[in-house]
Amino acid sequence: MRKVIANVWMTLDGVVQSPSYPDEDASGGFGHGGWHARYFDELSMNWVIENVRGAGGYLLGRGTYEIFAAHWPNAPRDQQVLAEPFNTLPKYVASTTLPEPLDWPGSTLLRGDLGAAVGALKQREGRDLHVIGSPGLVQSLLARDLLDELRLMIDPVLVGGGKRLFRTDGAHRPLRLADSQVTSTGAIIATYAAGGA
Repeated sequence: MRKVIANVWMTLDGVVQSPSYPDEDASGGFGHGGWHARYFDELSMNWVIENVRGAGGYLLGRGTYEIFAAHWPNAPRDQQVLAEPFNTLPKYVASTTLPEPLDWPGSTLLRGDLGAAVGALKQREGRDLHVIGSPGLVQSLLARDLLDELRLMIDPVLVGGGKRLFRTDGAHRPLRLADSQVTSTGAIIATYAAGGA
């Protein structure tokens, strides 16, 4: 059985909203978009590339899918190390609002119950499936115990509000620290496996 692995950029206070661009997601009056870029270094860029290129396919929420489908098919030459796997590997999209067929080649809309659809994908042969960004999808997978690993880049910044990765649902979900590294910018790259003690 292959794993489902979430790859997420997060602030120290748990916010995942609008990491890449100022106008990526300003909902709720969020005014700190683009907080993540300054924390990249060689170590963290290699980590991103290894995660993207090591995947057998991607699970994406609607918002991330729309951003990626608009960018990666036309990515500049210097971004081809990421564009090539994104454009060629299978993409499975969790959305109840997107119409079929999806425009980005290799993309499939997950129909019906999300848990059943992802459970069936996990049973297939092949390399692990990676959730990139897509915090709402990560939350749904966590709630259904379908997430095998959380790979977090935790930036040393507090933004004081915004959409957070973890819900306040009262659920107890033990995790096990499987790996950690500290970047030259002070960010922590940590891998947590489900089912800790």
